[in-house]
Amino acid sequence: MGIAAKSARIDGRRQRSERTRQTIVEAYLALLRESPHIPTAAQIAERAGYSIRSIFERFPDLHALRVAATDHAFAIGNTLAVPRDVDADRSTRLRSQVETRAHTCERWLPLWRALNANQGDSIELKMRIRLGREMIMKRLELMYQPELSSLSDVDRKRTLITLEALTDFESWGRMRELYGLSFEQACALWIRVIDRLLPPTPRH
Repeated sequence: MGIAAKSARIDGRRQRSERTRQTIVEAYLALLRESPHIPTAAQIAERAGYSIRSIFERFPDLHALRVAATDHAFAIGNTLAVPRDVDADRSTRLRSQVETRAHTCERWLPLWRALNANQGDSIELKMRIRLGREMIMKRLELMYQPELSSLSDVDRKRTLITLEALTDFESWGRMRELYGLSFEQACALWIRVIDRLLPPTPRH
């Protein structure tokens, strides 16, 4: 066998292995969306259509799979949650930011709960939780920059902390699950409260 043919075979094997790895990650995330319980290796293997051995050939343990699934979710979340209407008027920015955040919460709430419940002593998962919150803060600061610019440094930081807590995953979960609000009703509530919390928009 020539060098080129051997290289092509290795590349093909590597691509198949990566596809298998991706399928396993997606199976894990799909199971999380269906149930609050952390899926077992057997459940993940069945959903992915592979053997349990295939999972542990690609991940040393289920913790490594959780970290990989979290990174995958963050990558998708960042792509879908790109800030929009940054330079628009106040009401447009409010609606845009809230709807983008709501879609993120709707999709990733089960993963966020699993991440918090299973972080334990994991430095990797703790770091990703912190990173997730920092990313939310940066988006809030970007979307509401005109209003926040009128505040002192201390008040701006406190307002951002309040906004982050207000639009937390669990806040969304309570509105949707505990109080039975529709997606639209929950968005409207967030918009109304954020609008009251923010200072007046400066006139130019």
